[in-house]
Amino acid sequence: MPTKMFLQGNEACAYGALAAGCRFFAFYPITPASEIAYVMAREMPKRGGICIQMEDEIASLASAIGASWAGAKAMTATSGPGFSLMQEGIGYASMTETPCVIVDVERAGPSTGTPALPMQGDVYQSRRGSHGEYPIIVLAPNSAQEMFDLTIEAFNLSEAYRTPVVVLSDALIGHLREEVVMPEGSEIKLVNRRTPEPGSGRVRAFLDEDVAPMPIFGTGHSAHVTGSTHDEYGMREVSDPKYVHKVVVSLRNKIQKRAKDIAKVEMEALEGSELALVSFGSVSRSASHVVKILRSRGTRVGSIRLITLWPFPDEAIERAAKEVPKLLVLENNLGQVVNEVERAARGRAEVAFLPPATVASIHSPDFLMRRIEELMKK
Repeated sequence: MPTKMFLQGNEACAYGALAAGCRFFAFYPITPASEIAYVMAREMPKRGGICIQMEDEIASLASAIGASWAGAKAMTATSGPGFSLMQEGIGYASMTETPCVIVDVERAGPSTGTPALPMQGDVYQSRRGSHGEYPIIVLAPNSAQEMFDLTIEAFNLSEAYRTPVVVLSDALIGHLREEVVMPEGSEIKLVNRRTPEPGSGRVRAFLDEDVAPMPIFGTGHSAHVTGSTHDEYGMREVSDPKYVHKVVVSLRNKIQKRAKDIAKVEMEALEGSELALVSFGSVSRSASHVVKILRSRGTRVGSIRLITLWPFPDEAIERAAKEVPKLLVLENNLGQVVNEVERAARGRAEVAFLPPATVASIHSPDFLMRRIEELMKK
């Protein structure tokens, strides 16, 4: 029987991680993400796992990377300032093809900002925060249920592609309480990383666009794990540009070649619409609400919700732009996804941007409907 619980989004995230098989969680306390740590500290020992408070966020991700190479499914959770401190580790995890999940419950403002208010200010940081050229997968839940479901999905993607995956939430989703349905463990689809055959010794563990089997420390395989440019065996090669090319291209291709399968969107009432709202995360709740109101009044408005932010769902946006002449991008920031929508639309639709009336708050229905009516009259 599925279990129904009334959970905060952050609590649902923790339960999702446990259901996915996470057995190592490291953190440094930070609002508005701390409730994830509370649940993990309480529940992890019951499952034989480890929950540890580290000295800072840098150490939190570093220890999760180490735990992953020791064979554990590993996660850390933080908010904007802590996420910034993790960026070097995210680049290292990408370079060393290390499965791990990073939860960023965004808060308002730059720097230490305002911990209690929601904002979607880390969209760019989640994609390009670390140095160099590397791909990443970023998921954007919009409910407590999706904090559970997409955390499981994040682990599955991370294990399948041997890459860090970010669950990009915010203070509103992290702190709201809703009913969450948790299936029986046997009904949850789980993905586990491939490992080399026992006794295979030195293995080609890196730079395979079809994702190489990952050797686990202490299991008899030999692999050199380095953040420097390396060959297929992990051995440092830092002077020949062909190895830089190989690293950059293979890391990109193993994600980008499968972007169509990875990138998820939710489309609502697009057929015959004159305008579609494009949104993600907490803002998509306002968008969906307003679309229902306007459709009931006969206004031809639809909705596109980005569930995967990176890799960006180019094909879905271009397809929608062929059907709908106007796209209105809603974000709780000053515009971080709108440029991607404009690029993906390839000039097939007019693209406009609308932040909330006051940044770090939600788009109110009245404000949103007034702006939609203005746009549709043009």
